[in-house]
Amino acid sequence: MTKVWGLARFVVVYELRLWAALFRWILRRPVPVEPGARRFAYIGAVRMILVAFLVVSAIEIPILELIVPWEPLANVLLGLGIYGLIWMFGLYASIVVHPHLTGPSGLRIRNGLTLDVVIGWDRIAAIEVRRRSMPPGGQTQLEDGVLSLGMASQTSVDVRLTEPLVLPVRKAKGRPASAVRFHADDPEALVEAAREFLGQAATKNR
Repeated sequence: MTKVWGLARFVVVYELRLWAALFRWILRRPVPVEPGARRFAYIGAVRMILVAFLVVSAIEIPILELIVPWEPLANVLLGLGIYGLIWMFGLYASIVVHPHLTGPSGLRIRNGLTLDVVIGWDRIAAIEVRRRSMPPGGQTQLEDGVLSLGMASQTSVDVRLTEPLVLPVRKAKGRPASAVRFHADDPEALVEAAREFLGQAATKNR
């Protein structure tokens, strides 16, 4: 029963946050960030896929209305179709309004509402641009101490940690990672911004 309530709570909270992201996107009100932080998008890798789903969902709505003869069922399917279309827009919005961040507190790696990992600059030994294609196995993989957080089966930034860390990533199952790979649409700009903070952190520690 505890697991059922936990799952129900997760679904409700996720749904509320999805709608909040949608409204922020529509109203063009980005989520506030700490002073000095910079935002970096990562939706580019999946934009075409999401747009395709949105188009298909929009096309399905009038088609179902035409081919389903029983009006009560047609109305139910119409409602579900409209809700599904709005939900897809919310998913798109959640990725847009929750970008990666570089700021005084560290590097923040995001993936919509499902991933939020903050790594302090004192925990990062090096960061570089390196575009990779991920092997089959999902968008989140941990192999030989390397945690890959991909988008569309690709990563473009490599982060080497000062020591193995257990990061709050469910699929890592509590195993430590000594390096993290993730995707950014403009990895060069992100790495440049990150290195500025790394330089400041190194200066403070001297």
